[in-house]
Formats: sequence, C-alpha cells, structure tokens
Amino acid sequence: MPADLWPDPNALGPVTDLYQLTMMAGYSASGMADKPAVFELFVRRLPKNRSYLVFAGLEQALTDLLRLGFSDEQVDYVRGLPAFGHVPDSWFNQLRTFKFTGDVWAMREGTIFFGGETVLRVEAPLAQAQLAETFLLASLAYPTLVASKALRCVQAAGGRSLFDFGARRGHGPHAGFLCARASYLAGFDGTSHVEAARRLGIPAIGTMAHAWVQAFPTEREAFTAYARTFPDSTTLLVDTYDTLEGVRHAAAIPETHAIRLDSGDLATLARQARSILDDAGRPDVKIVASGDLDEWKIRDLLAGNAPIDAFGVGTELITSRDAPALSMVYKLVAIDGQGKIKLAPGKKTYPGAKQVWRRLSAAGHFAGDHVTGATETSHGTPLLQKFIHQGELTGQLPDLQSIRAFVQSQSHALPGEFKNLDSAQTYPISYSDALEEEAARLGLTAG
Repeated sequence: MPADLWPDPNALGPVTDLYQLTMMAGYSASGMADKPAVFELFVRRLPKNRSYLVFAGLEQALTDLLRLGFSDEQVDYVRGLPAFGHVPDSWFNQLRTFKFTGDVWAMREGTIFFGGETVLRVEAPLAQAQLAETFLLASLAYPTLVASKALRCVQAAGGRSLFDFGARRGHGPHAGFLCARASYLAGFDGTSHVEAARRLGIPAIGTMAHAWVQAFPTEREAFTAYARTFPDSTTLLVDTYDTLEGVRHAAAIPETHAIRLDSGDLATLARQARSILDDAGRPDVKIVASGDLDEWKIRDLLAGNAPIDAFGVGTELITSRDAPALSMVYKLVAIDGQGKIKLAPGKKTYPGAKQVWRRLSAAGHFAGDHVTGATETSHGTPLLQKFIHQGELTGQLPDLQSIRAFVQSQSHALPGEFKNLDSAQTYPISYSDALEEEAARLGLTAG
C-alpha cells in the first residue's frame, strides 16, 4: 500500500518534533509535567520589506489544538523509538488519553501586528504547553505570511479585484487550502481552488488554459466553443498565439465577459487590448492580468495607468517568495508563577504573561502599542483575548466574513506610511516599567 501522509484529524499529537515528546517524557520523569507554565508566541523581527504582519490561521490552530491526541498505533510507535527505551509504561498510557486542558489567549484573527509583541499566550500544565509548540508555530506562521502578502497586494490594487491562482504552485496540496483562506480574509475576491472554495464558502474563480486553445484547429473555434459551453462566465485567455489578434477574436464573441493577459508587456498589451475592445463596441469586457504578479508589479502597472480591472496572483502569493519564512517563536516566559527569560544575543525575551495595548490617534490610526504584564492596565485597547478556557472554546470563533471585514478595518487604521511597499518605518512599541524592572532583575541574577 502506498503511504498516506494526510494526518488523522483526531490523532494530531505526533505531528510534532521528536524533542517535544522527549521533553514531555522528561518532565514527567522529573515530576514537572503538571507545573503551571506560560508560553508566548511572537515574531522576533519583521521580514525585509514588511512593516507589519496580519495574524492569520487562528481558527485552525485552536480547533486542532483541542484535538491533539494519540492513537494506539502512534503510541506504540513512539514507545518503540530508541530514545524512549527507559521511559516507564505509565507515561505512554498518559499519551493514550492526552487532551489539552489549558487556556489560550490570542490576538483576534486578522489583527495587524508588529515584531516583538505577543500574539498568542498558552497557560497550561508544562508538558501540554510544550507539546503545543510545533503545532502552533506550523499552524500560524504560514497563513500569517500569506495574509500579510495578500493585504499588501490588496493595498496596491486600489480597489480592483484580486484572485488567488496559487494552488498549483504551493508547497504541497495542503498549501492551496491555507492560501485560499488567508488571501480571502485579507481581501482577495476568490480562489481557483475548488475544494477550498467549497469548504470555505468563498467564490470559485477560473478562466481557461492555453491547452484548450491549442486543442482546437483555430483560436476562434476554441473561443466560440468555450463561450457556447460557459456563456455566463466567459473569460478568454488571449495570449496563446498573437495576443492582439486574440483580443480581436474575443471582442467578436457576444458572450465574452473578460479577457485574460498572462504574458508579455502587460501594461502595453492592456492599453492596446482596451483600445481594440472599445473600438469594437465592447467597453463592457473586463481585462484580467496574471503571470508572476506581486504587489510591486501591480503597483507599477496601475501607476502607469494600465487599464486592468482584476489581477490573478499565484506563485508570489502562495510562496510569499520575497519573504518565505517568519522568525516566529514560542518561548517559555513563566513556570510555577516565576518569570523566565532568554538572554542569548538578539533573542532577549521579557518575563511573565503579557498583554498588548493599542492606542489610536484622534484620526483613528494606530499610534503605538504598549506591552505590560497580563494583570497590569494601560491606555488603549487590550489586543489579547481568551479563546480557550480549561480546554474548551470560550465561545464561537468569528466566521471568515467577519474576519475579512475586520482586516479591512485594520488596514484603514494602519498609518499611511506603513502601507508603502518599500517602507522602512518602525512601529512604536514600548514596555511597562514593571516588565523592564523584572527583566533587569532576572538578567542580573541569571546564571
């Protein structure tokens, strides 16, 4: 039988790094597994050409966290690994009944955030909180990358439609689902990924392939057959042969709703295509552009007044090619009520559970974030809210449409200088005196 690599959604416990399991077993052997612990998840620093990030993936992260568990077969496999040769049977029996019973605080999905500030906090027995690390990082980092890239495209597009065309370019089939969701919540208008569209209830968008045109004796016959079969959604790909001749053929077909340009000098071709369509009495036909587009190319096309009505973005979106990874980390900040820090150069952390407060200017724009201890108060709005209490959701999670609307409101509140695609602006983040004093105390006494 071929190996099936899709995980069992009810047995996600081993979808983790081996050292999470060895540490769990070690905590148990040391009598520490049930000590109350606090871990926090944050991005150390923003990637190049990013002045902000969009927090995404929380719905899947939380629902899957509550389903972390181990099948009997998985427990038997772990038991057979050499590292666990001296671990008592009682620990493996605990795996069979594992359930996350802690609390989770997080920023609302869709929140715009910045480097260094806590976006999620886990308060749970030490062994449970440890196991959550790999899963939470994997669940949140990639959707956050894509949502952040997508919002930059939305801001560059200036109200024009955007479609996710990335499914075929993703790093594995599962990436297409995550990309479709993350780009839609950030403001994209649909996806070419059919199953993602069905599951998520978002528009499914598609055009045609060059192969269709090549399969017919002539381009005109290919267009005519396509329009006859799909009269209500005829978007014709016009650049298989001579692009401008393709536009002329498309203009002559009454059912044509849009044409798609996928190669060449898109700005020049769009202007020439618009002229041909208008001269043919087809001002109603829209122009869709695709072909390795990103936010900078979209910006430049529109800055040059290219008459493009919509953009399909694929490879650059689903891979976030210019910034394909985040320095997202998950660090222990307290155990048994005592703050913990890390002192490695460039990796300083602040001790204890924290809250992030956001202030707005009189105009309603972000004016700075202030990080405090979780029990402190400050001016502004607290961004971390409790989503899981003692292993149960505190309420219904926001639906995708609500998250999408929230991202739009966040984008409106983001100061204009941070929307510049090449912005080097640093958002103001401050820390409370209590945090600074405790960090200094632990730093002086550490070691």
